[in-house]
Amino acid sequence: MNRKDFLSAVAPLATVAFAAPRTAKITEEHSITIPPYLKRGDIIGITCPSGYITREDIQPAVSKLEEWGFRVTVGKTVGARDFTFAGNDQMRAQDLQEMMDDRNIDAILFGRGGYGIVRLIDNIDFTTFKKYPKWIIGFSDATVFHSHLNKNYRIASIHSKMCNSFPSDWTNAEQKQIDSIESIRKCLTGDSMYYSAVSNDSNRAGTAEGTLIGGNLSILQNLASTRSDINTDGKILFIEEVEEYMYSIDRMLWNLKRSGKLDKLKGLILGGFNKIKPDDPGEEFGKTVYEIILEKVAQYPYPVCFDFPVGHQKENYALKCGVRHRLVVSDGSVALKEI
Repeated sequence: MNRKDFLSAVAPLATVAFAAPRTAKITEEHSITIPPYLKRGDIIGITCPSGYITREDIQPAVSKLEEWGFRVTVGKTVGARDFTFAGNDQMRAQDLQEMMDDRNIDAILFGRGGYGIVRLIDNIDFTTFKKYPKWIIGFSDATVFHSHLNKNYRIASIHSKMCNSFPSDWTNAEQKQIDSIESIRKCLTGDSMYYSAVSNDSNRAGTAEGTLIGGNLSILQNLASTRSDINTDGKILFIEEVEEYMYSIDRMLWNLKRSGKLDKLKGLILGGFNKIKPDDPGEEFGKTVYEIILEKVAQYPYPVCFDFPVGHQKENYALKCGVRHRLVVSDGSVALKEI
């Protein structure tokens, strides 16, 4: 599809007929609100509250969403650029705000991560969104949004790949990448999600039930003591990280421990810790990621799972944040199931 065809295939924001209202589901546990699941013909908006991405680069995602039966509308920030950002702070906040308030739009997919949401989160008005919630989809920098929604509004969201993770050539895509992207559709349309992971010798066996929360470790640590800080008590926490030094990972985990966020967990899931930066010669940290984490949770009884398929990697499955799950870690297997 060329650029002209692609742009014409995207549903214009202003010309979509007003959608019939649907009611969000409120679960019993902590009054979590589950946004309405999507059906064929529903509209997904694409916006970029963080880093910039071109219209050409979101085309594979648009094509796949339409293949799934959804319509797509593209925000003003797609293709915009202000240095590393998809437009300045005001532009990104306005684009996101319009999509959150527009009741024709049924879900919002972020174009990519990077950095930027923390610069605008306090300027977002959630008044309409609280009344008519919709699925927010993304990971990495989107952890700010997932955490903020969980802490302040108890609204579920989807931690998953974004537009920049959709392959341009599906024939050469690895199956785990395809399956990860397919999990977004399953989450959006209301499938009860189930995941399995390869057992790791460092895992700690056990069974846990609780609300699933989490995201990128450095962002969760950065949100400490802010309006977006999460409460981990009684929850299953998942974390992942990329391109950090080992000592930095250790420092961030000490922050979680010293702030009490590891004390009352029901379970801990470790996703990908990828592209770890090499230590400077003569300044080696001397511990692996497994050793660093097990050291922090040694005094706690809950199950711990390593190498779960989530994070900055091709195998990055969609997870419903704020939704109750059961985690089962045994000697030979790992299972995470929505309940």
